[in-house]
Amino acid sequence: MDLERKSSEPVTLNGACHCGAVQFTVTLTEGFASARRCSCSICRMRGAVAVTSTPADFRITQGADKLATYRFNTMTAEHHFCSVCGIYTHHKRRSNPHQLGVNIACLDGVSPFDLREVVVFDGTRHPGDDAAHKSYVAGVLRFEPSSDA
Repeated sequence: MDLERKSSEPVTLNGACHCGAVQFTVTLTEGFASARRCSCSICRMRGAVAVTSTPADFRITQGADKLATYRFNTMTAEHHFCSVCGIYTHHKRRSNPHQLGVNIACLDGVSPFDLREVVVFDGTRHPGDDAAHKSYVAGVLRFEPSSDA
């Protein structure tokens, strides 16, 4: 899929975990322009690129009984993953509980490597920890394919 333009137009796609036990349909409310990484402890370890949706625009079509949820720290964010293959599919955001972050790698026909640059937010200085804090950009992650690719 050509994500070079990173359109902010909403787009509806199907998605699934690695084994296919969990399947879903999602509308990315901000298109692919919302693609981001985070440097908080869990995001740093899972390494996923997330795009934005809302609970109303996300529907599990198969395998709701296979989803597991992990919460930590403030218990606000809900990180959902397949209990069979372990792949993170989506999460309710701590920074905005009315939004979901969806694992771009779970979307049909999309790869995180389709994006040449992804903004990385500073999850160690979370805006929810201090009212004076805003979302800080920690940097940009770049993918530059080799000439052999």
